Amino acid sequence: MNTQTITLGFLLFAIVMFAWEKIPLWVTAMIVAVGLTLTNILEPKDAFAGFTDSNVLLFMAMFIIGAAFFETGMAQKVGGLVTKFAKTERQLIAAVMIITGLMSGILSNTGTAAVLIPVLIGISQSTKFPKSKILLPLVFAAAMGGNLSLIGAPGNMIAQSGLETIGESFGFFEYAKIGLPILIVGIIFFVTIGFKLLPDNAANEDADSIYSQEKSYDDIPEWKGWVSLIVLIFTVLAMVFEKKIGIKLFVSAWIGALVLVVTRVISSSDAIKSIDMNTILLYVGSLALASALKETGTGDLIANTIVSKLGDNPSPTALMIIIFIICATLTNFMSNTATTALMVPISISISQAIGADPRAVLMATVIGGSMAYATPIGMPANTMVYNIGGYKFNDYVKAGLPLIIVCGIFALILLPIFFPFFPN
Repeated sequence: MNTQTITLGFLLFAIVMFAWEKIPLWVTAMIVAVGLTLTNILEPKDAFAGFTDSNVLLFMAMFIIGAAFFETGMAQKVGGLVTKFAKTERQLIAAVMIITGLMSGILSNTGTAAVLIPVLIGISQSTKFPKSKILLPLVFAAAMGGNLSLIGAPGNMIAQSGLETIGESFGFFEYAKIGLPILIVGIIFFVTIGFKLLPDNAANEDADSIYSQEKSYDDIPEWKGWVSLIVLIFTVLAMVFEKKIGIKLFVSAWIGALVLVVTRVISSSDAIKSIDMNTILLYVGSLALASALKETGTGDLIANTIVSKLGDNPSPTALMIIIFIICATLTNFMSNTATTALMVPISISISQAIGADPRAVLMATVIGGSMAYATPIGMPANTMVYNIGGYKFNDYVKAGLPLIIVCGIFALILLPIFFPFFPN
C-alpha cells in the first residue's frame, strides 16, 4: 500500500473510533500516532512533535493559571458579576458568547477560551447551571469570533500570507463582513432551538478534576485571589500585544503560571494535577494525523478529487459550495489551522485556473475552515473542554453539526454578496 492509502486508513479508523468511543479518545489518537510511526508514514520525532507544539504548551500553562484562578475563589467572584446580568441559562449563554466572540476578535481564539474556561466553571458552581451547557457555546463562539479580524485566528493570517504572494490582501476587519453575521446567527441559534441540543452531562463529569469539587474559599487568603486575577490580566494583555512585545502566547502564559507557583498562590502539586493529560494526549495524537494528511499529500488528494468532479467549467456557486464543504469537513478532523494551511495554496491555484477573484475563494476557504464545531479535535479550544465538561464525542456532533449547517447556509448566502468569485 502507498502512503496515501495507509493515511486514509488511519483517518477512517480515527473517525470510526472517535464516534464509537469504546476506548478513550486520547487512546485512539495515540494509536494513530504510533501506527503512523510503525508504518513509516512519519518519523517518530514528527509523529510526537505535538508534545512541543505551541498550543500544547499554551494548554499546560493555562490549565495552571485557570486552576489558580479557580482554587482561590476569584473565578466565582468574577462569575458572580456576570450572573447579576444573566439570570437564566439562555441569557448566560448569550452573554458568554458575546463576550467570547468579541474577545476572540482581538485575542487568539484559543487564548480567549483558555482565559474564560475557569470563569465559566465558577459561574456553573455558583448558579448550578451544568458546565456542559455553557462550555460548548464558549468554544464555538471563540471559533466564530476568530473571524472578526485579521488576527483572530491563525488561519486568517495564513490566507493573508497566501494572498500577499500574488499581490493581494484582506483588510484588518474584512473577515467581519462574514464573521460578525455568523456570530450573531450562532448566538441566536443557541438561545433558541440549539439550546435543547446542548448536553446536560452533570453525571459524566470527571470526578478527579479539580473543577468537579465544590469547596468553601473562606480559608483562602484574599491576597492569593488578587494575585491570580492580576496574573490573569497581565497574561491576557501580553497575548493582546504579542506582536508588540515579541513574546509568544505560550511563553507569556508560562511566565504567569510560574509566578503563581513561585508565590505559592497554587502549590506545585496542584499545578501538576491541573494539567489535563487526556487533553494533551488527544491533541498530540490528532496533530500526528494532521501532519500525515499534509505530508503524504492525502489532504490534497481528497480536495483535488472532489474539485475535479466539477468538470472543466464549474459554476462559481457550485465551486464555492464545494470548497466550503471540503474545508468544513476537513477542519473537524485535522484542525482549523492545518486545514487552512492545506487548502490555501489549492484554493489560490483553483482561482487562477478559472480566473476567479482569489480573495473570494480564500474567504470561502477560511470561513469553511473555521467551522470546527462537530468534533473535540477540530480546534484546540474544543479539546480543552472535552474532559472538563464531561463530554462524549457525539455531544459535539449533536450540537456542532446543526450549527455548521445553519451557519454554513448563512455564510454561503453572504459570501457571493460581499466576495463574488467573478466581481466584474
